[in-house]
Amino acid sequence: MFGMSMDIGIDLGTTNVLVFVKDKGIVLREPSVVAINRDNNQMLAIGEDARQMIGRTPGNIAAIRPLREGVIANYALTESMLRYFIEKVVGRSVVFRPRVMICIPPGLTKVEQRAVQEAAEQSGARQVQLIEEPLAAAMGAGLDIVEAQGAMVVDIGGGTSDVAVISLGGVVTSESIRTAGDTFDEDLMNYVKREFNLLIGERTAEEIKVRVGAAYTSARREQMDIRGRDLLTGLPKNITISTAQAASAIENSVMRIVDCVKKVLEDTPPELAADIMDRGIVLTGGGALLYGMAELIQRETGTPTFVADDPMTCVALGCGKALDIFDKFDGRAVNTSFGRKK
Repeated sequence: MFGMSMDIGIDLGTTNVLVFVKDKGIVLREPSVVAINRDNNQMLAIGEDARQMIGRTPGNIAAIRPLREGVIANYALTESMLRYFIEKVVGRSVVFRPRVMICIPPGLTKVEQRAVQEAAEQSGARQVQLIEEPLAAAMGAGLDIVEAQGAMVVDIGGGTSDVAVISLGGVVTSESIRTAGDTFDEDLMNYVKREFNLLIGERTAEEIKVRVGAAYTSARREQMDIRGRDLLTGLPKNITISTAQAASAIENSVMRIVDCVKKVLEDTPPELAADIMDRGIVLTGGGALLYGMAELIQRETGTPTFVADDPMTCVALGCGKALDIFDKFDGRAVNTSFGRKK
């Protein structure tokens, strides 16, 4: 469809998949959700159509996230989802198969990395390279990562939060924790269940996070009405939840991310730490949009902290930029310095 030289970059996220096509930009952004019929394992919907079914399906239909905490949880569904998105962008062709660059969280085992590569190859990719998400996020945020100056990026996604210090085109020190946007949603669901005896779904929890959530209780003062199922009566019930309540629900998870940032700063060589004090910490990923997150990290670390422009697309854009140096990668993404292992 686009010719043999077509290169695509994929931000294979726990929550969303973004696809970047060289010379075209981001052409696809869909939720990482697959709906299947449990009775016969037939796939019913992928992406946004499947997301609409979460929490609203009959017993024999399940809306599943094939990736959990940045790792493939269901290989067959991940492969099918990747195939669907690649074909949606490239079209079906046996001859014109794309080269694919895929972002992965740092800290994946070789087995987990190989699973991502094989899923992409089975989905129709001609050649697959991996790039660590913090490196891609830094490139997408417009940081100059090739010079001998330290840059720090905190990528708070759906399944993982990745913190890394980058210099001379490689990751100097990094940490990845499986606490991120999805964890906030789970915290909110558990809080509402515990405090109000009310059962709510993922979509309602996400709405709370966006509309009234905050990284700390005094960040703002908002409230909203939510509806769920009363665990005592089994009937629908409305309650009002405030920023203070939402912030206290996610406080422990937020502080785990802050502690991770502190740990990476402590492990950073002094010269690079001085660079970071001058240049600041850059936040990317959907979790960067949590109200007050940048202010909290700045307060706790004493380091200027900024949210990147359009943080949700930084990883995909960086993945796209990495396509220009595709051949310099060696198929592995462990502390990649443009293909040279550190």
